[in-house]
Amino acid sequence: MQEVALPWVEKYRPSSLTDLVAHEEIISVLTKLIESDKLPHLLLYGPPGTGKTSTIIAMAKKMYGEKKYKGMVLELNASDERGIDVVRNQIREFAGTRQLFSSGTKLILLDECDAMTSDAQFALRRIIEKYSTSTRFCLICNYVSKIIPALQSRCTRFR
Repeated sequence: MQEVALPWVEKYRPSSLTDLVAHEEIISVLTKLIESDKLPHLLLYGPPGTGKTSTIIAMAKKMYGEKKYKGMVLELNASDERGIDVVRNQIREFAGTRQLFSSGTKLILLDECDAMTSDAQFALRRIIEKYSTSTRFCLICNYVSKIIPALQSRCTRFR
């Protein structure tokens, strides 16, 4: 049986917050928010390859641990799955279901969300409003200007 080769950046991605070598201030703020159980919806933006996705995945692993991660975190690459149907179906279904034997808020990571259509972004805004008590959303993008103001205003922004 042949193994699936991971891209280099995923194979060697830092697995914990302490493994990250940049963004000390952002990591410090995120750690305090996690420890105080006051994590808001997040919007991380900046040039490609600067560690935005790695930072959020490491944060999520710190929050949930390896065992709970799969059930409590939904990772989507919005450039692959950017249409309104994904928002309406996959995201809504994940946000709307509770995990057995797990408590706390779920986390939905939307990488490259600046590739989402504006219709999908408006649908996402409504889902964020509906599920904000049980789910946190983390939007990751290169160009914040491509994110509708209604989504930007619902997130704490980090560059």
